Amino acid sequence: MKYIFVTGGVVSSLGKGLTAASLGTLLENRGLKVALQKFDPYLNVDPGTMNPYQHGEVYVLDDGAETDLDLGHYERFTNCKLTRLNNLTSGQVYQAVLNNERDGKYLGKTVQVIPHVTNEIQNRIHLLAEQSKADVIITEIGGTTGDIEGLPFLEAIREFALEVGPHNALFVHVTYVPFIKAAGELKTKPTQQSVAKLREIGIAPHILVCRCEKPLEKELRQKISMFCNVPVEAVIEERDVEHSIYEVPLMLQRERMDDLVCNQLHLDVPAANMAHWQEVLRKIIAPQHQVRIGVVGKYIELQDAYKSVYEAIIHAGAANDCGVETQKVDAEAIEREGAAKLLDGLAGILVPGGFGERGIEGKIEAARYSREKKIPYLGLCLGMQIATIEFARNVLKLPKAHSTEFDPNTPHPVIAMLDEQTRVTKKGGTMRLGAQPCQLVVGTRTARLYGAFVVNERHRHRYEFNNTYRERFTKAGMAFSGFTPDGKLVEIIELPEHPFFIGSQFHPEFHSKPHQPHPLFRGFISAARARGEKK
Repeated sequence: MKYIFVTGGVVSSLGKGLTAASLGTLLENRGLKVALQKFDPYLNVDPGTMNPYQHGEVYVLDDGAETDLDLGHYERFTNCKLTRLNNLTSGQVYQAVLNNERDGKYLGKTVQVIPHVTNEIQNRIHLLAEQSKADVIITEIGGTTGDIEGLPFLEAIREFALEVGPHNALFVHVTYVPFIKAAGELKTKPTQQSVAKLREIGIAPHILVCRCEKPLEKELRQKISMFCNVPVEAVIEERDVEHSIYEVPLMLQRERMDDLVCNQLHLDVPAANMAHWQEVLRKIIAPQHQVRIGVVGKYIELQDAYKSVYEAIIHAGAANDCGVETQKVDAEAIEREGAAKLLDGLAGILVPGGFGERGIEGKIEAARYSREKKIPYLGLCLGMQIATIEFARNVLKLPKAHSTEFDPNTPHPVIAMLDEQTRVTKKGGTMRLGAQPCQLVVGTRTARLYGAFVVNERHRHRYEFNNTYRERFTKAGMAFSGFTPDGKLVEIIELPEHPFFIGSQFHPEFHSKPHQPHPLFRGFISAARARGEKK
């Protein structure tokens, strides 16, 4: 088994996750089985309780693990089936070490970072290797080289590489080569300093991936090569992409990065055939049609807060050979200025998931505007609950209808807490989480979109539709098109008389890929395109 470790230097948010995922894509298309994992140095056990402004979206896996958003890149770019073994935090490491100490597993020894913490980190790599049976494991180390909290992880992979041998482990360092506008040139000193810091720790990178705005000319590559002690052909240019993140694998292939990796690791495999990837990219870059939709949320100024939603929209656009312009709409702005002013002219409206009362009334107004104006609507998790509340208020004439999450004393709790959640006291990892089966109702629009009777979708919520109101909603024209197999929980709602109005209690965005767009997103963009062409 071969191991690739991806580290980052100079600044955060360089795109280590995208680089790791893109390399995984290239190796998969060479016929190798690839597994990816992310090590996060923060002390939270997982990102499930973190504010989106702190961390971006929480990406949920089939087994219910709440993980880093980079795992979304891993699943979208490759065929990896990820589990909680694929994401490790310092919090999990120290929790495991302290539990072992309490259980007496260290036989009375003094518990230290080396070897106990580093051994626990290495143990996660071994566990994934054993479970995945992959040819190559790519491990991304979060944070920036030099951060105090990241040092145990770097020491762990240094030791691990020594253990498995020189042709079985490879270090890729993603760094930044800034363009100084006043000087009119790229500067290599930050990269030199970052590599020097990494070498102090005992890690000598085999490949340098240089993020830059301008072309990395031959002279600069030679300079980086000399001062950082890597072959000049191993200095890889990774420029800011012009159109889509899905250009990155092709960019790295042009730089022959996958050839370098295979040579270093003694992997005798054919070149990657990326024709299918190029076709998807063609539809993203040069689509035959164009449409504009609105995403109404409360974290709208932060791109990463709804990362998987935006990617699923792109995938669905490509499936419809349609470019999608996404207009980000602040739900609180709707409360101040009205839905008509901010949503007029859109071909579709999407309300994603979220927590907390802020912006709720604005989202309800967006759902009402979509329903009354016959604009295609897709509601995800909270977006489904919002549509339910709006329908109860304005169609069932229950003006004080609400969710008990936002108004515990509402006289009409059309959305209420799940029974098993009423006894929960801890916040972390206690929601309804992970992939669970949903039985679709034959003859509904949703069932036609899926082309299936049962689907498995990922959940992350505590509140559900209140079955007390099911009959009243049905009589008023709302259809329930998906249930849990026992029929107790409503999973999908739709309005049959509307051009497209669907809300799902689960998060379909987590199952969308460039080559396999999610059926609900594909149908939503198709309906939005039809509306746009009609207008």
